[in-house]
Amino acid sequence: MRRVPVQQSTCAVVVAAAIAMATGCRSNEGRGPADTARAAGGPASSGPTGRRSGAPLVFVSNEDSDNITIIDSGTDSVIATISAGKRPRGLRLSADGKTLFVAVSGNPKGGPGVDESKLPPPDRSADGVSVVDVATLRHVKTLPGGNDPEAFAISNDGKTVYVSNEDAGTVSVLDVESGKVTAVVPVGEEPEGVTMRPDGKAVYVTSEGTGTVAVIDVGRQTVVATIRTGKRPRSTVFTPDGAKAYVTAENGGTVTVVDTKSNKPRKTITVPDSGARPMGTAISPDGRWIYVTNGRGGTLSVIDTGRDAIVASIRVGARPWGVAVTPDGKKIYTANGPSNDVSVVDADSRRVVRTVAAGQSPWGVAIGQ
Repeated sequence: MRRVPVQQSTCAVVVAAAIAMATGCRSNEGRGPADTARAAGGPASSGPTGRRSGAPLVFVSNEDSDNITIIDSGTDSVIATISAGKRPRGLRLSADGKTLFVAVSGNPKGGPGVDESKLPPPDRSADGVSVVDVATLRHVKTLPGGNDPEAFAISNDGKTVYVSNEDAGTVSVLDVESGKVTAVVPVGEEPEGVTMRPDGKAVYVTSEGTGTVAVIDVGRQTVVATIRTGKRPRSTVFTPDGAKAYVTAENGGTVTVVDTKSNKPRKTITVPDSGARPMGTAISPDGRWIYVTNGRGGTLSVIDTGRDAIVASIRVGARPWGVAVTPDGKKIYTANGPSNDVSVVDADSRRVVRTVAAGQSPWGVAIGQ
């Protein structure tokens, strides 16, 4: 989905950063708006300033404010906001947790109700994959990523990045060391979610326009299977053993369960929540629970992987998209675009226990080790 970045004034940057540092966030009993203070437009770029508790860090991409909010999961407070390039969306950490990769794009923002013929031309110089050093929270460089990078997967050895190029209908294969695109693989229309299978031998790419998932063989760098899903598939998550994949379908209101040995659908789960549009996916470390954000439905569904059935629905923020789970499985974080915040969910009680202010239009979430 194409989107246009929003500009901020220097004054708003200073005020928002100062307020976020001073107030942190307070306990939230329910599911209302964030009670952390935020200036108009939300926090913008600032250097690392807050203290760390030693708990894993939560990284949240803010598509419209062009930055990354960094939350200490031990205190659920914002410790820094760093610049990331234009329209940061998909983000992932390297296997060793030392490097954060962020997909950035120079494409203007579109979407429902937007006349795309009146949008300005894309800024291709802004397309790429930003590289951030986690220890210093500093931007290191930007790698090429093809046209309009949106999401990506990292190979198990950390040497290769597979980037979806929404406008081009392709996946760019990026060599991290050389910084060069070594292959371009055609997939379906409007590719979005990109996920590496746990064995590292295949990459699964959702295509919104064709309602399919392309399976790319890593060794051959070619599509070896195409899986039909619900309408407008957005993301994929695997069980730890890689035997099953779960694919969300935004317009279909479903989650397709895929047998990865045959690459065939084995079950379709319908999300019953009113207005649910399944978007992001994450799995608990023990592989027992799949968490699905439901976009405009404003909920987080919990799927039992043993039964492949929804067992709970949790009301979170407005239009949640990105979602991630802490390494101990105790907390789930959802990025809520329109409300410019992040919901913190206690996995045991399945309740929102805190809401943390982020930047403008939070999109993706990644959590360190």
